[in-house]
Amino acid sequence: MSVQNVLDLIKENNIQFVDFRFVDLLGHAHHITLPAAEVDADTFVNGVAFDGSSIHGFRGIEQSDMVMMPDPESVFIDPFTDHPTLNVMSNIYTPDGERYDRDPRSIAQKAEEYLQTTGIGTQAFFAPEPEFFIFDEVRYESSMNASSYVVDSEEAAWNTNRKEEGGSLGSKVAVKGGYVPVAPVDSQQDIRSEMVRLLQETGLRVERHHHEVATAGQAEINFRFDSLTKTADNLMKFKYVIHNTARQYGKTATFMPKPLFGDNGSGMHVHTSIFNGDTPLFYDKGAYANLSELAMHYIGGILYHAPALIAITNPSTNSFKRLVPGYEAPVNLVFSKGNRSAAIRIPIAAVTPKGCRIEFRTPDNTANPYLAFAAMLLAGIDGIKRKLDPVALGYGPFDKNIYELPEEEKKEIRSVPGTLDEALSALEADSDFLTESGVFTKEFIENYVAIKRAEAKAVAIRVHPHEFSLYYDC
Repeated sequence: MSVQNVLDLIKENNIQFVDFRFVDLLGHAHHITLPAAEVDADTFVNGVAFDGSSIHGFRGIEQSDMVMMPDPESVFIDPFTDHPTLNVMSNIYTPDGERYDRDPRSIAQKAEEYLQTTGIGTQAFFAPEPEFFIFDEVRYESSMNASSYVVDSEEAAWNTNRKEEGGSLGSKVAVKGGYVPVAPVDSQQDIRSEMVRLLQETGLRVERHHHEVATAGQAEINFRFDSLTKTADNLMKFKYVIHNTARQYGKTATFMPKPLFGDNGSGMHVHTSIFNGDTPLFYDKGAYANLSELAMHYIGGILYHAPALIAITNPSTNSFKRLVPGYEAPVNLVFSKGNRSAAIRIPIAAVTPKGCRIEFRTPDNTANPYLAFAAMLLAGIDGIKRKLDPVALGYGPFDKNIYELPEEEKKEIRSVPGTLDEALSALEADSDFLTESGVFTKEFIENYVAIKRAEAKAVAIRVHPHEFSLYYDC
């Protein structure tokens, strides 16, 4: 869409405000709103100023002036505002017109540009599967003398005897019993359908929605694949719609990887492939799972760099409460066709040459999508350039249920890091695949690790409620 098209859209839809957005290092969206009357072609040339020192992980107060440069390709009409509002995603620049090297969206674009310079292909496509919970209530506290959280859902397994609810208390979702049941067990058909309607209204092509495995309102809505940066934009839009639709229904949605103890967590399985023009590069009929040699090398790069990669694709302390065996969590660094216990699954059902892809199942929604997709692509490109063979490296194929293997066999399988600190250490030791292309800078990695180390420490030094159960009577 051209700038003129955007200006025409504003006029044709009687838009009163234009909301300029950008994404910070942690993946949170921020915005500044201008009256539509103040937006013209020059706005897209000169940008919108903001204070970078007030954004966590950006700049110090002595160099705080920054500029949002709006991308006319990213606009959509906001379905939630009372006053007609057009939303537009922006790139971040310094006042002297330089791309800001800590801007996640800029990093995603540089990764796409780097792919083209390698001669491997022209475009990488991504399709995340974001899982989330829809709760009726959330309460939490973390202070000097108290620490607690409570979530609740009318369909939760623990509510079969809740007096406050009244009426019949049957048809609750059992623990691990929530995968695609019909109503009345699935009580959230209408809210998910409304989410889909609004996503479509904002321009997303939604493929399906359903209840997920966990009790208490776990859901999944899948949208169509696109190029790297556009998919990251779409995921930011997706989260915005999910959060605000839940709020309109008097509920709350969370993309936390593990909000419930003892049931499945929420992941963000990411499907990816590379094309050269219109030609798919991952397909080779008759090979293992119909995967080309190039695709196998891509897998080799992902699995080889996985410990470091996970610091970006699973960047929270809560991520590692999901990444434990036994909850369909992809903790095993192997690849396999159709096997959901492997970190990389190759879908084999109803797959065409253009649909041939790999699915990296380890990531979760605490990841900044611009950084996560860029890092995945760079790991895969490194595998292609170095011809990393996942079979020779011992990563599979592993066509067994790994969760049910004898312990001796499990010991032979490489696993994901056990904590965020371990993943950050792996990233410090193995970051050249991110920086040698100039997509990420060493300074960015150092800044990112410092911020995430501080998060890990903030959790580690606090008293945990379960410690009272374990140690109060010592």
